[in-house]
Amino acid sequence: MKSGRVVKVSGPLVVAEGMLGTKMYDVVYVGEMKLLGEVIELKGDKAFIQVYEDTHGLGPGDPAFGTGYPLMVELGPGLLESFFDGIQRPLDKIRILSGDFISRGIHVPGLPRDKKWTFVPCVKVGDEVVDGDIIGEVEETTLVKHKIMVPPGISGIITDIKEGAFIVDETIAKIKDSNGEQHDIQMMQKWPVRVPRPYKEKYLPEEPMFTGQRVIDSFFPIAKGGTACVPGPFGSGKTVIQHQLAKWSEAKIVVYIGCGERGNEMTDVLIEFPELKDPYSGEPLMKRTVLIANTSNMPVAAREASIYTGITIAEYFRDMGYSVALMADSTSRWAEAMREISGRLEEMPGEEGYPAYLATRVASFYERAGRVKCLSGDDREGTLSVIGAVSPPGGDLSDPVVQSTLRVVKVFWSLEDKLAFSRHFPAINWLTSYSLYRDDLRSYYEKNVAPDFYDMILESMRILEKEAELEEIVRLVGSEALSQEDQLLLETARSIREDFLHQNAFHEVDTFASIKKQYLMLKAILRLYDICKDIISKEEVTVKELRKSPVWEKIARMKYFGEQELGEIERLIKELDNEIRQPIN
Repeated sequence: MKSGRVVKVSGPLVVAEGMLGTKMYDVVYVGEMKLLGEVIELKGDKAFIQVYEDTHGLGPGDPAFGTGYPLMVELGPGLLESFFDGIQRPLDKIRILSGDFISRGIHVPGLPRDKKWTFVPCVKVGDEVVDGDIIGEVEETTLVKHKIMVPPGISGIITDIKEGAFIVDETIAKIKDSNGEQHDIQMMQKWPVRVPRPYKEKYLPEEPMFTGQRVIDSFFPIAKGGTACVPGPFGSGKTVIQHQLAKWSEAKIVVYIGCGERGNEMTDVLIEFPELKDPYSGEPLMKRTVLIANTSNMPVAAREASIYTGITIAEYFRDMGYSVALMADSTSRWAEAMREISGRLEEMPGEEGYPAYLATRVASFYERAGRVKCLSGDDREGTLSVIGAVSPPGGDLSDPVVQSTLRVVKVFWSLEDKLAFSRHFPAINWLTSYSLYRDDLRSYYEKNVAPDFYDMILESMRILEKEAELEEIVRLVGSEALSQEDQLLLETARSIREDFLHQNAFHEVDTFASIKKQYLMLKAILRLYDICKDIISKEEVTVKELRKSPVWEKIARMKYFGEQELGEIERLIKELDNEIRQPIN
């Protein structure tokens, strides 16, 4: 280890001299307690180190030990069903060692060394492999087979392969490369968090990632391998939406990062997730989930690292060929951590005190998402979707973090406190939100959901936009002054808003809606609109009289039909014509 001496301590920033030979982002242990830190700036023989633990008690003269390697995460069996802090220390193991609070200087490996995993090889001695090839599997959970891959940069001939139960750092295979060098392969890989994992090629996303949230899946969809931003003021429901997406997203693996959020919110996640059932398999949701918790009272430097830790783990599962969804809540806290560290480095501040490289860091994070052709000898594909919540002060969307994010993401779910205060959840504004994937996904919707689904979505958006135009007239002279056609349009818009877009996250049935259910619900509302419009144009009937029909109440109850009761909605659609005419006749 390269040894130096501390000359300055400024909160989480420690300056050490005598560190010649140290490289940027090298891991350094500071003080007698060996607090973990990372080099973020070099000047001469001085290294500026952000320490991931409380620096209370550190002072000039204390030692600093350079390791010569960057901050890395351990990737292998044992990631799923785990709770980590921002630098991949398992919180359940730390609690056993030090109680409810993390002790300083405690070092626990990210993956357990006391558990054996049953490795089943899928290659044999003499086979030729390249980096990224799968050489075997471990049944990590009942939902996920953990695929053991050849690490990037290694290829050659298998000279030895084992089968049986091993711990993650035992050698399970040996590969002889073209230079005759032998490489020992373990079930575990290590990878520097700030370096994106390699892939062969990146493709355009072409398949939606269904979330069970109607306003998202139908109106503003995100593609598998896509990026989305959820900005909103305090109390607008960002965290609830992130929780919903983490619970119900149609992804094989979910990585949830609580970055600088309140401790009670992360506690809710840790308590809820083990009890939740995966809607696609019926198994506990934790069996395909990794949780990273870095609450607001944890060291600020670890908050900055937690985003990179999470996305590196997500990329690892993507490389296996899985569809991965990453939720970051919230990237504003991550940016604030960058701002604090930048201020202590005395860097020239940019807009609102954020570092000048804020936009670059945000872009480099979201650019790690995508649909890719994985490293391997086959045509394996994997996807990584990234959804980041942003918490601008006072809900100001001109905030630098929001603007930097909107430049790189393709989906914008605009949360509004007005909707939240009126008890409309999810509080996503249907007039200001957008998805740049909608046109790209049109062929998928028409082929796999229904040929008319895309047109129904456009018609619904037209009705909601027309309602917004009519609101001012209604406010001035009342709805009675409108034509019967416009009054019907307002009733239909209300039905779309209250019966379709409104969704109760805490209701056993309404919390999740399959895309088929969403299609049938929207079809019922628009079918009723077309029938009523036809009646009004041909007969002397008012909207007020049509509203007396009990069919409107049946439409409102559709959201509470379970997935096994979709036939009831189909039956309702067939009987709409007769039912709406009964009060008239």
